[in-house]
Amino acid sequence: MPDRILVVDDEEAIREIVASMLSSAGYACKQAGSGMEALATLNSGEEFELMLSDLMMADLDGIGLLERTKEKYPDMPVVMVTAVHDISVALAAIRNGAYDYLLKPFEREQLLATVSRALENRRLKLENRTYQMNLESLVEARTEQLQAAMSSLERSYDITLEALGDALDLKDAETEGHSKRVTAFTIAIARAMGLPREQIAVIARGAFLHDIGKMAIPDAILRKPDKLTAEETTIMKEHAYRGYQMLRKIPFLAEASEIVYAHQERFDGTGYPRGLKGKEIPLGARIFSIADTLDAITSDRPYRAAQPLSAARAEIQKWSGRQFDPEVVSIFLEMPDKIWEDLRKDIDAQIYRVAYSSGSR
Repeated sequence: MPDRILVVDDEEAIREIVASMLSSAGYACKQAGSGMEALATLNSGEEFELMLSDLMMADLDGIGLLERTKEKYPDMPVVMVTAVHDISVALAAIRNGAYDYLLKPFEREQLLATVSRALENRRLKLENRTYQMNLESLVEARTEQLQAAMSSLERSYDITLEALGDALDLKDAETEGHSKRVTAFTIAIARAMGLPREQIAVIARGAFLHDIGKMAIPDAILRKPDKLTAEETTIMKEHAYRGYQMLRKIPFLAEASEIVYAHQERFDGTGYPRGLKGKEIPLGARIFSIADTLDAITSDRPYRAAQPLSAARAEIQKWSGRQFDPEVVSIFLEMPDKIWEDLRKDIDAQIYRVAYSSGSR
C-alpha cells in the first residue's frame, strides 16, 4: 500500500501541482484547501503517513495546524512549505515539531527528497518504538522467569535448612522445636521494628541455624547431664565459630552466617567468641538474643519448669543495656503477650503433627 500524504494549501493550483508530483512518484495524495479542512479530514479518522502544509493560510495557518495536530498525531511528520521571507517562521515551526520545510519555488526532486527523508524518519521511529516495546516485553518475561527460578531455588534452600535443623534436633533432643520457635519470635520482633522483607529473611535463616555448629560438638559433651568442666565449656563455646565456618562459604547463607557467629555476644561486650559490643554485633544477632532468652525462660528445661511470659519480660528488661540492645528491648516490651502465645501454639502443633505422622507410618 502506498504511503498516504495530505497536501494542505489554500491555492488550488499549487495543491494540484504538488499532488501531481507526488502521485507520479507512487504516493497516494489527498488535498485540503485550508487548515480547518485539513483538521476535519484528520479528525474524520483517515490516517496519513505525512502532511505537507503551506505555512501562510487564511483561516488556520500552518503553525496553528501543526500545534493542533502534533499531540494527537505524533507519528505523522509535517513538512512546511514557505516563501523565502518566512524562513524564520519556518524554523520556529521546526522547533515546535515540524520535521522540515520547503522553500517556494521548489523542484520536483527537492520535494521527493524531502518527503522521502520524512517518511524514512517516521519508519525508523516506529521501528525503534516497536523494538523498545518488544525489548521491554522480553526483559519483563525474562525477569519473571528469573524471579520464579530464584523463588524456586530459595524454597529448595529453605527445605535444605529445615533438614539441617531436623538433623540438629536428632543430635540434641533439648533443642527440639527451639530453633523453630526462636526463629518465629525473631521474625515477629524484626517485623515490629519495620525491617524490610529481604533483611528479615536473612535474619530468620541466621536465627534458625544459630546452633548448627553444635553438629561439630562431641555427643559426650553435648548430651552430658552433669555440669561441664572448664575444658568442656571451652569446647562447647566453639559452636558459634564452628557454625559460622560451616555456613560462610555458602553464598546464600553468607549474611546469615554472621548472625550465627555473633549469637552469643552481649551488648556490653562480655559475650563470646569475639567480645563484640553494642552496634558491632549484627542487628539480627541482637534481635535473636532476646527471642532466644524469651524461648528459654518460657520452655520446660530438665532443671526447671517453664516460667510465665511476665518472668521473661522482667528478665529481658533487667538485662537491657547489658546482655540486650535497649532499643530492641523497647520494641519487644511494647508487643502484646498474645503474639508469643499464638506463635508457640502454632509451632508446637506443627511439631506434634510431624511426630504423629512419623509415628503412624
